[in-house]
Amino acid sequence: MSVTNKIQKKVVNWGVAWEGAYGYVQGLQVKDTIHISGQLSHDRSGALVAPAALDAAGKPADYSRMEEQVRQTYRNAAELLAAFGATLDHVVEETLYVLDVDAAFAAAGKVRKEVYGSEQPQCASNLIGVSRLAFPAQLVEITFRAALP
Repeated sequence: MSVTNKIQKKVVNWGVAWEGAYGYVQGLQVKDTIHISGQLSHDRSGALVAPAALDAAGKPADYSRMEEQVRQTYRNAAELLAAFGATLDHVVEETLYVLDVDAAFAAAGKVRKEVYGSEQPQCASNLIGVSRLAFPAQLVEITFRAALP
């Protein structure tokens, strides 16, 4: 016997090239939960905002643009959340994947307090150091989970 129980999903995409190349959605809603895929600091055309300078090996040479990348990443997340009728106030968990934990801790700490409008943002947060992200000049990627009332 075979039983199919499909769940209803609302999906949002940016229309950038890597959605089709990799085969994923930017965000989706199931019931009252919104899942935002890893966001980075791109503009609407898909160009990276504040790309890191690269060394001869094609790896980031410095992390001085971390704050700019974090800020743009939160802007993108806010725009995606809005498509589901949500805001950053609805975020219950976020995970930051970063190439340099010290640089990200300083930059993200400042930006998070600004974007959430609180000295202690009311969401669970994880900061994880990784060896590589999708694009060479990318320093940070953030995923989000939000809940609607």
